[in-house]
Amino acid sequence: MNTFNQQPTAPIEQAASALATNTVIRNTYLLLSMTLLFSALTAGAAVALKLPHPGLIVTLVGYFGLLFLTNRLKNSGWGVASVFALTGFMGYTLGPIVGHYLGLPNGGQTVMMAMAGTAAIFLSLSGYALTTRKDFSFMGGFLMVGMVLAFLTGLAAIFFEIPALSLTVSAAFVLLMSGLILYETSNIIHGGETNYVMATVTLFVAIFNLFTSLLHLLGFMNSSD
Repeated sequence: MNTFNQQPTAPIEQAASALATNTVIRNTYLLLSMTLLFSALTAGAAVALKLPHPGLIVTLVGYFGLLFLTNRLKNSGWGVASVFALTGFMGYTLGPIVGHYLGLPNGGQTVMMAMAGTAAIFLSLSGYALTTRKDFSFMGGFLMVGMVLAFLTGLAAIFFEIPALSLTVSAAFVLLMSGLILYETSNIIHGGETNYVMATVTLFVAIFNLFTSLLHLLGFMNSSD
């Protein structure tokens, strides 16, 4: 009797789960597209106004502070506003960096190549995860350790002014952010991430770091020509 009563509910539960997953995916990509546009506008304004970079300490405090706030507000309407504050701030910090590369020989080409490379990597990896629906949850631990190590190594490269180490960190971040795109997209598909606010933040951070890392690598290669 129990088996008979439970069987009809299985398709209903599966349909509800699929609907919830599709809703998270749709809301995530909608919010991601809006935050990318907003961040691009703030970065463009920073370039046009020739605003100075806020510095490493202000950048880290602003980033982690807004990230903490977004995590606290993720289940309320203010969570979306916090995402725009975070991505707008990141866009502002990106502006002076882009402005620096635009001022170099072939700088415009370098920036466009970095943008195209970032878009190609994100679209291909997210498309692969969405179409194959493979589970990449096994990458979680490796990505966490890798990002912490790369972050600390990047700080060391800045403080000790070691260009070769900085380039190595940028190359590592390209690989790590590519893995993060696969991991987070898979996480959404398989129900590991049900909050579209945090899913948006994770994918945005991956795209941001992917772009800046490619910009650094391409800028170095163009300057070496």
